[in-house]
Amino acid sequence: MKPSEIKKLIISSLSADADPKEASMRLEEEGISYDFSKGFGDKILDKLFSAGLTINREVEFVRSMNFAFYRIALTGVAAIVVLLISIFLMQGSLSFNSFLGLSDSYDESIVCLLTGN
Repeated sequence: MKPSEIKKLIISSLSADADPKEASMRLEEEGISYDFSKGFGDKILDKLFSAGLTINREVEFVRSMNFAFYRIALTGVAAIVVLLISIFLMQGSLSFNSFLGLSDSYDESIVCLLTGN
C-alpha cells in the first residue's frame, strides 16, 4: 500500500459515516499490523501515573512557596510598622527628614555630610 493510499484511508475513516472495521480490515489485508511488545500497556500506565505525581509535587511546592512568602511578607510589613512607630515616637513626626534621621538642617549640610567636605 502506497503512502498516499494510507493517507486517503485515514482521512476517509475520520468521516462520521465511515466504518472503522473496514479501514482496519483493509490495512490488515495489506499486511499492516499494530502489534505492541509485551509490557507496552504497563509502560504507558507507569508514565501516565508518574506524570500525575510530578504535577502533584509541583502544585505542592508552589503551595508551600506561597505560604512561606506570605509569612515573610507579613513579618516585613510588621517590621515596617514598628519602624514607623519608633520614628514617630523619637522625632515627633513622620516627615522625610525624620525618615532620614535628620533634624532641622539645611540642604547644604546634607551635602556636606554625604561628601565629607
